[in-house]
Amino acid sequence: MSVLRILTFLVAIAALCGTTALAQTPSPAAKGAKDSGKAAPAPAAKKPEPAAAAAAGGAEPTLIGQYGTWGAYTATPNGKKVCFALAKPSSSKTNPPNRPRDPAYAFVSTRPAEKVVNEVSIMIGYALKPGSESSLEVGGASYAMYTQGDGLWIKNAAEEEQMVAAMRKSAEVTIKGVSAKGTETTDVFSLKGLSQALDRLAQDCKR
Repeated sequence: MSVLRILTFLVAIAALCGTTALAQTPSPAAKGAKDSGKAAPAPAAKKPEPAAAAAAGGAEPTLIGQYGTWGAYTATPNGKKVCFALAKPSSSKTNPPNRPRDPAYAFVSTRPAEKVVNEVSIMIGYALKPGSESSLEVGGASYAMYTQGDGLWIKNAAEEEQMVAAMRKSAEVTIKGVSAKGTETTDVFSLKGLSQALDRLAQDCKR
């Protein structure tokens, strides 16, 4: 696990999805987020910036439990507690085949200070095609994912609770995206242990 990449991603979320920023400048991409109480999608940092890395320096994630393919972690980027379940894909394919990319990770995050619970995000491992949409397929349903930088978030925040419920019950989830260079990618994540990891985080991230 690349700790610096993950910390930079968490710092970007914590800094750009803060409650103050949300109250002052809600993003058009966050349609429905206000009613659902969820934070708007934040752009993932493409490269670790010195300020972000410094802010993350004292907030290395702590593994509090491993459940199947999912680890349950806590961290405190920028002094704000973040709890998240994290997994790597069980399989990854590119079209054309064998295109290089960084490791991908799936997160289900809770940020008590912002009243955000079980927000799904994907750090995809490459720069996504600007303005493109990706999809998350689980339990026979497909959810449109908002993309920016190398991160994915659900486009319609009102559907996130339903999506997480499906993830708890399903065996796997499939993520499809398109890179800035036009490469199509398909990542499959096993969901074994996710439900237990989320239950653990619910106990450890109440405040």
